[in-house]
Amino acid sequence: MNRYPAWKFAIIVIALCLGVIYTLPNFFGEAPAVQVSSAKVTAKVDAATLARVEEAVKAAGVPLVAITLERASIKARFETSEQQLKAKDAIQKALVPEGSESGFVVALNLLSRSPAWLSALHAAPMYLGLDLRGGVHFMLQVDMKAALSQKTDSLAGDIRTTLRDKDIRHSGITRSPTGIEISLRDQAQLDAAKRVLAEQFPDLQSTDSVQGAEFKLVASVKPEAARRVQEQALKQNITTLHNRINELGVAEPVIQQQGLDRIVVQLPGVQDTAKAKDILGRTATLEVRLVDESAEARSAERSNGLVPFGAERYLERNGQAVIVKKQVILTGDNLTDAQPGFDSQTQEPVVNLSLDAKGARIFRDVTRENVGKRMAILLFEKGKGEVVTAPVIRSEIGGGRVQISGRMSTSEANDTALLLRAGSLAAPMEIIEERTIGPSLGAENIAKGFNSVTWGFLVIVAFMCVYYMVFGLFSSVALAVNLLLLVAVLSMLQATLTLPGMAAMALALGMAIDSNVLINERVREELRMGAAPQTAILNGYERAWATIFDSNITTLIAGVALLAFGSGPVRGFAVVHCLGILTSMFSAVFFSRGLVNLWYGRQKKLKGVSIGTVWRVDAGATPKDTLTD
Repeated sequence: MNRYPAWKFAIIVIALCLGVIYTLPNFFGEAPAVQVSSAKVTAKVDAATLARVEEAVKAAGVPLVAITLERASIKARFETSEQQLKAKDAIQKALVPEGSESGFVVALNLLSRSPAWLSALHAAPMYLGLDLRGGVHFMLQVDMKAALSQKTDSLAGDIRTTLRDKDIRHSGITRSPTGIEISLRDQAQLDAAKRVLAEQFPDLQSTDSVQGAEFKLVASVKPEAARRVQEQALKQNITTLHNRINELGVAEPVIQQQGLDRIVVQLPGVQDTAKAKDILGRTATLEVRLVDESAEARSAERSNGLVPFGAERYLERNGQAVIVKKQVILTGDNLTDAQPGFDSQTQEPVVNLSLDAKGARIFRDVTRENVGKRMAILLFEKGKGEVVTAPVIRSEIGGGRVQISGRMSTSEANDTALLLRAGSLAAPMEIIEERTIGPSLGAENIAKGFNSVTWGFLVIVAFMCVYYMVFGLFSSVALAVNLLLLVAVLSMLQATLTLPGMAAMALALGMAIDSNVLINERVREELRMGAAPQTAILNGYERAWATIFDSNITTLIAGVALLAFGSGPVRGFAVVHCLGILTSMFSAVFFSRGLVNLWYGRQKKLKGVSIGTVWRVDAGATPKDTLTD
């Protein structure tokens, strides 16, 4: 009657084993570490860099616990924070000498102390939020006027090209505070220009006027188009920040919009504010220019002499100078995608670029008109540019697909593609609020949260054991399993635990025990009605299930609503709340019944169960206190 088949006990054992394995990493804590990453594609983080880091740490006399090279990032682990800071200074001097820019980012970090066998099973601790782990918080203000100004500048260039293609003559196109001013010579040209703007530039509205013998057409961005430009700028900035921060290995960063023109960035575990600012500022842009083929330019390349007017000097990766014209043919704004790959003929790593319609047309025209000349592709980071490749144009290139090659390794091709996909910031930003939460405050929050969960658990266990005897002990074991499974699931999902999440965990304990209270009271009720102990256990679990299911489903709906419509701390609370409901339904019903079946199920002539005081009412008698055992 009350016996589980072997496969159900197997499920319980498997769930317990998985729960223990994936919960364990959370008990090993974190070790202070120094992380070395590449700040630009030309800086290689490889075995040679690893050796330099080890040598610098050894020379500084700092004992090294472990050092690894993972995904183009070196992570050196130390025993104490003092050793971490000393090692960071030594590595900084070795890789980034004062006054130079070697392209490396040396930052403080925290790494899990989990043993290798747990890491091999992909068992990792939960991510801790900013309020528990410490880190940095930034509020960024996006310059929406600059975004609109950049869009207007782009439209001015497009208008100039379109009017030339349509053979509409004008006296000049200039930017003004109100928009784009087009000077025309007669009424016919004015009417033609207005038609072109209406047909090909739907985001613009125009007004015309006559000033003496000159006709003026002023085009400005429509209000709804301006709002759209600002929204897109904000989204692009958020995407760019995500790409850059994720690449540098910051665990679970929070990057979200706040209001109409602000972005909140939270970087848990990052202790170095200066490096965090460096991460936020990292962007890369692409420019395509023609190489200056004049004799003066060739001489300047060879002798490092004076650069001709209208040209600039940039270096290739091998240090060779290239003189390129200042006129920019294409920018990264014309890119729709950038993916790493291999050349079909030479099998060397390349980056394949996809251009939008406008970029494809411009690139086709330029390559057709400059066959036999060199074209330089430049990559800019933090205002400094380098020539990635400068090939000779062999023929017209159409179709909007461009290939970048030039002595790149596979990792460099991946990094270049990533930087170009991330793109540049669509609008300038400035930090208007900066806040650092130290690890000591985070540790204090963890201790308080841990104490609240621990004391709540102990009080519940004490009450259940006193009030429900052996059944209370079963319920307490089920509650411990619920907490174990909840932590394991959060770790498996690599969820971020915040202080509200710990509050939800404490709340989940109280809600989880409610299911066992319903079951125990239902068993008591069956015993009061005179049912045999085995029958009372069977009916108690089966008849309490409907009530437990309904109550948990309604609570789960509320949790899902918080998850769907909440943000920040509310979502952190909702995640733990929803997972706690699901794990409690398994532990309170399936697991606890397994314990009861294991303890009482094999006793054929069971005379009583230890479930506390049962008030039995006999016919014609007064209630009396009887304890069945």
